[in-house]
Amino acid sequence: MSKTLVAYFSASGTTAGVAKTLANAAGADLYEIRPAVPYTQADLNWTDKKSRSSVEMNDRSNRPALADQNANIGAYDTILLGFPIWWYTAPRIIHTFLESYDFFGKKIVLFATSGGSGFGRTADDLAPVCPGAAVLEGKVLNGSLSDDALKKWVETL
Repeated sequence: MSKTLVAYFSASGTTAGVAKTLANAAGADLYEIRPAVPYTQADLNWTDKKSRSSVEMNDRSNRPALADQNANIGAYDTILLGFPIWWYTAPRIIHTFLESYDFFGKKIVLFATSGGSGFGRTADDLAPVCPGAAVLEGKVLNGSLSDDALKKWVETL
């Protein structure tokens, strides 16, 4: 039996709720990807070109620091990786996370929350960051999700 980890980044709490429900439904362990410096509401103001999130997303090389690197990635075969969609892709902290561990031979299935957009080219953007891993576009998981629906989805992975 493969071991599954739900790893997630949540700036406002929305993705955290989905990740916890998903981990419960999948019988998976849970790991929160936390920035070294937490985001404030002002940091998340996407309409302000000088906000932290806007500056990070406008610089493809930006890598926000992680609060820790305690995820035991080697213990898992499958990682369900969740985040909010920012500017039609994953936040730059997801790149930091993927570059901080060895994902060779792992299956990484993406899930996201979004105010309206889909994954765009997120899987293509992230695949080069974790060589040797299979990066798969999963689902945008918005709204109320039943454990049964999530269990069925996880069983198809």
